[in-house]
Amino acid sequence: MPLLTIITITYNAEKFLPRTLRSVERALAGVMDKSQLEYLIIDGKSKDNTLHIASQYEFVSRIISEPDRGLYDAMNKGLKLAAGKYIWFLNAGDEIYNQDVLVSLLQSFTNDADVYYSDAMFVRESGDEVGLRSKFTPHKLPAHLKWQDFAYGMKVCHQAFVAKKDIAPHYDAENFSADIDWEINCLKRSDKTILLDFILCKYLLGGTSVQNHRRSLLDRFTVLKKHFGLFPALINHIFIFWRGFWFARKNGKYW
Repeated sequence: MPLLTIITITYNAEKFLPRTLRSVERALAGVMDKSQLEYLIIDGKSKDNTLHIASQYEFVSRIISEPDRGLYDAMNKGLKLAAGKYIWFLNAGDEIYNQDVLVSLLQSFTNDADVYYSDAMFVRESGDEVGLRSKFTPHKLPAHLKWQDFAYGMKVCHQAFVAKKDIAPHYDAENFSADIDWEINCLKRSDKTILLDFILCKYLLGGTSVQNHRRSLLDRFTVLKKHFGLFPALINHIFIFWRGFWFARKNGKYW
């Protein structure tokens, strides 16, 4: 059984997938026992060159290409197929931060935590670094993460969150903020959560939740109401919008 399964979701991703796969290839070069890693590509029946690009990389364990109901439906397929003890979602356009990350992450698994998390470096399509998520957004990274920290939104970038498969629930495929719900549920089931002392990933700005920003905000309210209750969710969203307004006024738009 592999120790880690990395899952990449694609749909007509020929423009962005190579940067993801090259980053995995660089990081995998330092891993002595490559059988510790499983790499899955779950594709939504792309019509471009995505599948041909994916087939060029020997470390790709499996490619599934079939119609789906969107990002989180595809992620559920990946979860079901994953054989690894730990799950890491790294979508097309996102990258492993540097060549040392996989070695360090695999070594960290000796702590047998249920969840590992870190900061994420925001990058533009050009590859230029914008800054760490904990600096570029109002979401400061806690040293001791717990599910209650999500009262004010997405505390940890999804691509910087690695969880044991046996605590990982399925995603609500109809909710554009299903990643927040997923992380909260993982943390509720986690007995041991560890902050890594290295950056896990580069996060490409402009993902699905940003492209569907208004729907994402409404769905986030649904998630927070589910976990914290209606009145706390209303109060917390007033604070979220107030905090976001002043942060953007001081630092510029961050979504």
